[in-house]
Amino acid sequence: MLKLYDYWRSSAAYRVRIGLNLKGVAYESIPVNIGPGAEEQMREPYRSLNPQMRVPALETEKGVLTQSLSILVWLDQTYRDNPFVPADPWESAQIRAFALTIGCDIHPLNNTSVLTRLRLEFGANDDHVGEWYRHWIKLGFAALEHQATQRPQTPYVFGDAPSLADIVLVPQMANARRFKTDLAPFPRLTAWDEHARKHRAFIKAAPENQVDAKK
Repeated sequence: MLKLYDYWRSSAAYRVRIGLNLKGVAYESIPVNIGPGAEEQMREPYRSLNPQMRVPALETEKGVLTQSLSILVWLDQTYRDNPFVPADPWESAQIRAFALTIGCDIHPLNNTSVLTRLRLEFGANDDHVGEWYRHWIKLGFAALEHQATQRPQTPYVFGDAPSLADIVLVPQMANARRFKTDLAPFPRLTAWDEHARKHRAFIKAAPENQVDAKK
């Protein structure tokens, strides 16, 4: 069985949980507490398992995979049912571009390590950190919302079934709500998020439904 080194509130781990559930793949969740004061990702044995000291990591029979988007690509290529991207190169590229806008342009700037650095090196308080967080979300979401207006309305981001775009969007929307981002300017993103979160795979993957969730 696959082993997912996980943290309930990590949006990157959230993506992988959604992907595993959409594929119907059984896995064992092994919580790694990356919260302030615990920081288990910095210590052994996890540090040797994943020298990047981040979650998630997926242990397979061939070895350990890191980086959520790389893990999702591996899942999609290994388990062919319920594909995350279509075979058509143009449609596939559009979906990847949507996902990478979040995964490469928004999320890294708002990662825990970045926010900690803002506090320790530049004396940022909670208000400053919140403004920083919301700025990058709103900038990226504005681009995605504008692109969405140029396509027909669909239940999921790119059609009638969830794709890599939905897998990446839903965790980022959770982050946006957590940091009290005004989502009114993004009605299409909000509608897709609300629809996807009713899907069984997304419900099962939700942070509040994980064994290590802080109830």
